[in-house]
Amino acid sequence: MKQQSNMAKSRLSLVAVLCMGLLCSSAFAQDEELSVKDLGWIDRSHIQKQIDSIDEISRRNFGGGLHGTKQDLKLMQRIIDRSLIKRDDRLKLQALGAVLGQVLVNEEKLEWQNYEDRLGKSRAVCVPKTQHCLFPITMLSRRMEVGLLPRVNDIYKNAIERIEAHMPKNPYDVDGGK
Repeated sequence: MKQQSNMAKSRLSLVAVLCMGLLCSSAFAQDEELSVKDLGWIDRSHIQKQIDSIDEISRRNFGGGLHGTKQDLKLMQRIIDRSLIKRDDRLKLQALGAVLGQVLVNEEKLEWQNYEDRLGKSRAVCVPKTQHCLFPITMLSRRMEVGLLPRVNDIYKNAIERIEAHMPKNPYDVDGGK
């Protein structure tokens, strides 16, 4: 009996880890009050300061800064691989997530939003005019805090796969983009 209880707890923990920082939407949280609103000035400023802090690390260690494009994924991976941010420096780890979020915004036409539910408010990147959001701020930090060295490109691809079904379709694309 105790073993079944532990297995149930393990499954619940696994579900929580899988959802951490990935996709949450109104379909997932049907019974909760949920709002997705534009970021205010303070939130935008905070995200920019986070991005700037990673840009500085990149310039100092690699001689070049961030571009806001998929090129930044390689720089972030180098930062992770060289352990330039300690795993207990949550703010800097979350700053890596802000960079990841900005790449998603720039490359995938998502937008930064405030996502608020019964658990609180989070900065998220969302499909415009929907409640389908990704939470890049914690996609890397939660893994790194427990000692994992995430593959940034894989996390990026996984995030795109998760949100792709909710992205607007191009009405002029007759072959489904293949």
